[in-house]
Amino acid sequence: MVDVIVKKTEKLSGEVCASPSKSYTQRMFIAAALSNGTGKISNPLLSEDTEATLRAITALGAETRFEENSWVIKGAVPIQNAKAPIDCGESGATLRFMIPVAALAADPSILVFKGSFERRPIEPLIKSLDDLGAKVHTKKIGERQAVVVEGGGILGGKTSIRGDVSSQFISGLMFACPMAKVETEILLISPLESADYVKMTVGVLSEHGIRVDVYGNFERIVIPPNQMYKHIDGRVPGDFSSAAFLLAAAAITNSKVRVNDLNHESAQGDKAILGILKLMGVVGKVCDKSVEIAGVGDSLDAFNFDAKNVPDLVPVCTALACFAKSVSKITGAQRLRLKESDRLQSLKAEFSKMGAQLEVDSSSITVNGPIALHGAGIDPHNDHRIAMACAVAALGAEGQTIIQNAESVRKSYPQFFIHLKQLGAEIVGGKFDR
Repeated sequence: MVDVIVKKTEKLSGEVCASPSKSYTQRMFIAAALSNGTGKISNPLLSEDTEATLRAITALGAETRFEENSWVIKGAVPIQNAKAPIDCGESGATLRFMIPVAALAADPSILVFKGSFERRPIEPLIKSLDDLGAKVHTKKIGERQAVVVEGGGILGGKTSIRGDVSSQFISGLMFACPMAKVETEILLISPLESADYVKMTVGVLSEHGIRVDVYGNFERIVIPPNQMYKHIDGRVPGDFSSAAFLLAAAAITNSKVRVNDLNHESAQGDKAILGILKLMGVVGKVCDKSVEIAGVGDSLDAFNFDAKNVPDLVPVCTALACFAKSVSKITGAQRLRLKESDRLQSLKAEFSKMGAQLEVDSSSITVNGPIALHGAGIDPHNDHRIAMACAVAALGAEGQTIIQNAESVRKSYPQFFIHLKQLGAEIVGGKFDR
């Protein structure tokens, strides 16, 4: 367990390159593993979650090697069963994506997860796979949750599934069902939330020659059977989810900062941070491959924001709201209770330690700003986004803040504290390599 000290910082300046996208890295790894041939994925994110995805595709027969900041992946055609339990770590995306993929193997595989199925549910996915002819069940192996995938392939057919629990269920089915024996039809019985993540999956599949027909706002999805993934070379783009913390840090400290390798035309829903900053009166410039915060010294305006489709922005928006001129409200945040921690309660607990005035209910956070924050000892609840949000807020807080167990940032953004230091933040510790 590692503590990092974050001190009040008057000004940031300079530029950094955005961390590669975790979501794209994981999707590109899986598509490469399903492809007939060898592809190179350059600029991948190296983090705990992406390592979990690599372990999973390797266990199912893909051949991988790292060279010159790229992963070279030879696909497993056909997918093989895992000879030993696949360690998905704490990566809910790896678990939910790979359960359907493992069902394509002829024989059983076991996936183990360091987490709770109550907090990261999978039952809707298991039911849909049962509808489509694949048998999956859960059990405990020692102290860990495990999923047993019987194998034997996916038949296809028709299934219904909720769209408001996790968009990862839909992406997981999209990865595997193109290789089903008959056409697959997926009907959503509640509106799809975080739709941009599913659009990201559709885009990656399309690049690999896979056809997925989407009707309406993902109310109905039809996937033709017996498709074959083609191998490609690709580059992982910069991540708006991670960059949001750097942009917020610049806004809070009224600084001039540029984050490079960000494409605002990408399918990433978390580019919504640009609109939120604009609502707050932050002066910025969106260029072809970068975003710049101008740092003109104006105070921040309060905002109202529906986070239904971009729940990962809630922690960083909570930090921003503490420095806004009036009351800000973030709604549509109910799914945050099913993340690495109950993020609504974690945000209330930790920001309150710093003097923030937060009101939390089942699906929203109200922040009464502006608040003169002060340093505190922060427990991020083993949640990377809580650690980063509190660190960003600490840049504008009097005194110093201690982020306990700060290594949790390795899950998605191992270089977070390094990048803040490069921009001039006063930080002690925080070098986490991956």
